[in-house]
Amino acid sequence: MVGASKQYRNFVLILLTIVYGFNFIDRQIMGILAPFIQKDLGLTNTELGLLIGLAFAVFYTFVAIPIAWLADRYNRVNILSIALATWSGFTALTGLANNFIQIGLARMGVGIGEAGGSPPSHSIISDLFPKEERASALGVYSMGIPIGIMAAYFVTASLMGSGDDVDWRRIFIVLGLTGIGLAVIVKLVLKEPVRGAMELNQGTEIKKPPFKESLKELIKIPAWWAMCFGIAFGSFVSYAKSAFQTKYLVTLDPSFDFQTLVIILGIMNGTTYAAGAFFGARLADKWGKRDVRAYGWLPAISIGLALPVALITWWVPSIEVHLVFATLFLLLIGIYLGPSFAIAQTLAPIHMRAMSTALFFFILNMIALGGGPTFAGWIMDLFKESYNELESVRYAMTVTSIFFIPSVISFLLVAKVLPKDWKAAEERNLKLAK
Repeated sequence: MVGASKQYRNFVLILLTIVYGFNFIDRQIMGILAPFIQKDLGLTNTELGLLIGLAFAVFYTFVAIPIAWLADRYNRVNILSIALATWSGFTALTGLANNFIQIGLARMGVGIGEAGGSPPSHSIISDLFPKEERASALGVYSMGIPIGIMAAYFVTASLMGSGDDVDWRRIFIVLGLTGIGLAVIVKLVLKEPVRGAMELNQGTEIKKPPFKESLKELIKIPAWWAMCFGIAFGSFVSYAKSAFQTKYLVTLDPSFDFQTLVIILGIMNGTTYAAGAFFGARLADKWGKRDVRAYGWLPAISIGLALPVALITWWVPSIEVHLVFATLFLLLIGIYLGPSFAIAQTLAPIHMRAMSTALFFFILNMIALGGGPTFAGWIMDLFKESYNELESVRYAMTVTSIFFIPSVISFLLVAKVLPKDWKAAEERNLKLAK
């Protein structure tokens, strides 16, 4: 697999991006269908936030670490295909739930399966693309997020039924069965690449220090930690917004056609968010060739600009104006994905790349996915004691948006310490080849 053709590399990247998209279809579909699931099962805002956030994130993050350990040692294609089949199966079971306990257990199962998605995928991509192109490649991969979100809206629009009759159960079942089919395709067409192929000469074997020694080396990298907290706090706000945006818009204007609304939201995510992820990664690679601090500066700038936009988004008088500001918000928060993924892979020892992604996602998702929707739902219920439904959402999301501030500070710290850590990573990988 050393020296794989450009066509094959791009094919693998596209397929892995589609798989990542399925990962986010499930996460987003819970937020899109939240008003109908909540009504059907009689859930509170706190319970809804737990389902979208903590119930999923705890299993997703903890299980990712042992799976990443396996991915750094065994066939990553096998691990990815099994993981995809697992989370897709539990997605289908979500559509059969009849109460909070049952749907919570299904969400936990989805989290366990999705834990095996990104660590092996990031590792495979890093073994197919050199570090000079890695942010761009991982930026394309990160487009699975907006593509998956867009697909979730479109699937909802096509399968929701007519009028107020939204068949949320059928949507989960169809998505789950489709994901199982994709898992079969992944297993049949992907080949396992050579580890470290882009850093090492052909035929060179990687020297593998003991796992504990490598883990200690990874977690002593300041830029890696700063990046983790930067993207975690930024995504804290993003996940909270995704979880409750549909609920907010339905409350803001109940007369607005829901099917039209989800189509518009799907187009927004599939274009502006994807554009932010793609061009943010390209700009980071181009700027980073002159100064690696760009991998910290660019996310800090984009998130700093996103904060006032986020605040305005929740206080506008109509759905139409909300959608305008939400479009700009999506463009800005897509920018930090590629640079962050590139840092996680480039700073990690070659044989620790899957583990780097798993630990990075552990921090990201425990804070962002576990905390964002859960915190927003909880504080929403608190504000609901004094305000009406609409105002409680507005005040809760305003408070939640303040978490962008520690994100900006973290990425500025990345810019400060990254040059030293980047150079050290290059020297360490060269030693592994000797």
